[in-house]
This record gives sequence, C-alpha cells and structure tokens, in this order.
Amino acid sequence: MPKAYWIARVDVRDPERYKDYVSTAAPAFAEFGAKFLARGGPVTHLEGPARGRNVVIEFDSVAAAKACYDSPAYQAAAKIRQECAEAEMLIVEGA
Repeated sequence: MPKAYWIARVDVRDPERYKDYVSTAAPAFAEFGAKFLARGGPVTHLEGPARGRNVVIEFDSVAAAKACYDSPAYQAAAKIRQECAEAEMLIVEGA
C-alpha cells in the first residue's frame, strides 16, 4: 500500500495562537502515525503564489491520512488553525 502525504501551505496571522493549534493537533498526529518530513523550513520559490509556511507529513496510507484529518482531535485543532491562519491542505498518494 503506498504512503500518503498531507501537503499544507499556510500563512499564519497570529503566531502565538498558532502554537495552540500545533499543541492541540499533536495527539491526532501521534495517533495516526504522522511523520513530519518538512515543517516550515526555508523555501525556494519557483512558480505561483507562495505561502509563508509549508508542511509535508507522511502517513502509512491515504486512509490513515484522511482518518487523521477527520478525527475529533484534529478537527478541534483545525478550528484553532482556521482562526489564526489561511491554508490550503491536501492529501497526495505516494508512488
């Protein structure tokens, strides 16, 4: 079964409140075996609009990635993120 990846592009409006999102989301990431591959590091911009923060998270499968997003624990965190940041998020199946 191929791995799956959350790709999130985020502009954080309130960095202090965003810390609450990170801590609230942590249990969901632990429960579903998330592995952070990239987390807000330096970016080389090539094309299109850029965001300030880019994150890539690996999961064992698309089902696990989607279950993490849909979980009550992550949805509580998502509400916080939506208050303090603008984001695009998607799941990509690995090769």
